[in-house]
Amino acid sequence: MKLKENFVLREVADTWVVLPLGEATLDFNGMLSLNESGAMLWRVLEHGGNRQALLDALTAEYDVAQDEAQADVESFLQKLRQAGCLAE
Repeated sequence: MKLKENFVLREVADTWVVLPLGEATLDFNGMLSLNESGAMLWRVLEHGGNRQALLDALTAEYDVAQDEAQADVESFLQKLRQAGCLAE
């Protein structure tokens, strides 16, 4: 699992957004808004992280139980799949 090319994470007016670049703009209309934890997880994926790296990052940064972190990671990945940002 990895992020598709031509998507970038940017902070705009205190909000994290994922924007398409180049050919990605043909299939992706708009932007994807992420909260702080979503932006952190995006950066983990940018650096080649896998599902376990996402879980580790989330539980290291936030006081969250392992099962809740797993549900949050799955929700995050589903959001990326629906937006077409994730290559598996």
